Amino acid sequence: MHEKVFFVCFVGGDSLMARRRKRSNGSLSPLLIFLLGLLVGILGFVALKFVFGPPPAHQPVAVGTPAPSEEPEVTTSPSPLSVASPSAGATALASPSPASEISPGVQGGHLLAIIIDDCGQWPVVERAMIALPVPLTLSVMPDAPYTRTISREADAAGKGVMLHLPMEPISEIDPGPGKITTAMSDDAIIAQVTEDLAHVSAAHGVNNHEGSKATQDVRVMHDVLSVLARENKFFIDSMTIGASVGATTAHEMGVPTAKRDVFLDNRAEIAYSEGQLEQAARIALQRGSAIAIGHPRPTTLAALRAMIPQLQAEGVQFTLVEHLVR
Repeated sequence: MHEKVFFVCFVGGDSLMARRRKRSNGSLSPLLIFLLGLLVGILGFVALKFVFGPPPAHQPVAVGTPAPSEEPEVTTSPSPLSVASPSAGATALASPSPASEISPGVQGGHLLAIIIDDCGQWPVVERAMIALPVPLTLSVMPDAPYTRTISREADAAGKGVMLHLPMEPISEIDPGPGKITTAMSDDAIIAQVTEDLAHVSAAHGVNNHEGSKATQDVRVMHDVLSVLARENKFFIDSMTIGASVGATTAHEMGVPTAKRDVFLDNRAEIAYSEGQLEQAARIALQRGSAIAIGHPRPTTLAALRAMIPQLQAEGVQFTLVEHLVR
């Protein structure tokens, strides 16, 4: 019974379709038009994907304002593709300044040392920093993708080079490979600092990356500084926390040292960094010297390009940080 009904329906349906085809006079059915359009859309999408490739991965930007007593936990940076040219027709990747163009450190005067932390990770911005026509120091992470390249290029251009030593912070953030923690034994700390220094062979000194917990620990700092004393390196206390004993312990051990005065880019804003540079200049003009720390941010680079001529006109002399240690 069911088979007969199916046969009738099939035959009837076939006759109906035949009549409709006659009435359509050869025009395409709506279903066929829809399927052809869908096929064209799929082929177009595939073609676009083949030509342009997948979308770039998102890079988070650490822009939040840190606690006043601690360095911003800067582990990422804005994309270096947004680096602005210093002037019309100029390129963001200008050739590094040769050493002969960089004035040596001078005693006296109103000296400002700029340190650029976290280097070895964003070569476009870092090379643009190297190309700035004033002395500054790049502090390079021990195990970053461009550690050796940026260290070598900065040193060849007459810029200062330091090891940016990862140290344990109060927060849960991992400071990165090669880190020093308060849980490590004395021997482990000494071995790790020695290894980190070997990665940045051009370094004349060291400053701490993060480290708000480790730099409060006298034992840890004694171990770190014992390596620097042996290797004849200086120590800059980044002062990621006011209770740091880094500079005090360095003085006691006879390791040349100095402290950071100003952070330039707790906020990734050109105007903010310009204001911080003005603050550092005021300290240098009043006290004779100042140390400012920034990061490889396009906004920091733009602020430096804008402010360097102005600060020089005010009597500020840029110098390498190694000339300010005592």
